[in-house]
Amino acid sequence: MTNKELNGRAIAADMQLEIAEDVKKLKGAGWTPKLVSIKIGDDPAVELYIRNQRRNADRVGIEFVEKQYAADISESEMHAAIIKHNVDPSVTGIILQRPVPEHIPVKALQATIHPLKDVEGMHPASIGNIVYNELELGPCTAIASVDLLRSTGVSLQGLEATVIGHSEIVGKPIAFLLMAEGATVTVCHHMTREVAVHSRRADAVFVAVGKPGLLSGAMLKPGAVVIDIGINQVEGPGGKRKVVGDCDYDSCHEVAGWITPVPGGVGPVTVAVLMRNTVVAARRLQTQYERRFLDHLA
Repeated sequence: MTNKELNGRAIAADMQLEIAEDVKKLKGAGWTPKLVSIKIGDDPAVELYIRNQRRNADRVGIEFVEKQYAADISESEMHAAIIKHNVDPSVTGIILQRPVPEHIPVKALQATIHPLKDVEGMHPASIGNIVYNELELGPCTAIASVDLLRSTGVSLQGLEATVIGHSEIVGKPIAFLLMAEGATVTVCHHMTREVAVHSRRADAVFVAVGKPGLLSGAMLKPGAVVIDIGINQVEGPGGKRKVVGDCDYDSCHEVAGWITPVPGGVGPVTVAVLMRNTVVAARRLQTQYERRFLDHLA
């Protein structure tokens, strides 16, 4: 068995080439994809994500606009701000940067974003559509994770998959996406008694719980695909902080057939999916406006 690392940066670069062509076609038809980033309050870590998103948007030709709101803004004021972007025909996509201040329920804000502009795939309608295998605008990280699995060439039909973590934005959507492809899925969570029993029989293991070193090589079936979605900061040699995933990379690398590194695995593909979703949203809005124009002529 040969261990193979899934290079998320290379996969994202290939995706960007295709996205850039799609953006060019949209612009040629008079539609410029415009992604509005909404940030509430000051969080230096969020600034890193925004810079990365802007860099990727610039690379594919998507207009990227940052909107900053004060940390003490009221929930009703924030709803009004989002609605303003919803009705602006020049805005084709909206992304809400997390975390948001504690006094504003994040789910309420996500539900305020119009489904046609929900490029994160976090509106309740977008999440619900996954159940019906309507995947045009699904959650970016979940779609990126399944895309990485698909990139290995492994057939998803009849695949035994274990998802460790059942969050609304990653674990649960991954399970539905896999089932839509014909995979048999087991979802583990904090009440699962013996996670290793489930992970050892899986052809593919997804882990997204925020616990460094949770998944070890001893918990894997030889040749399994490991998609590590965790992002954790730990203390490295000399007290220097470093970013690691949820799996013990060295021991998992010894056993796995394919494995995603952290960083450089799921992260770059997630941002590429965000850009792809922005193109999809622009196309859908184009169709909506053209349909209304034709109805008006009729």
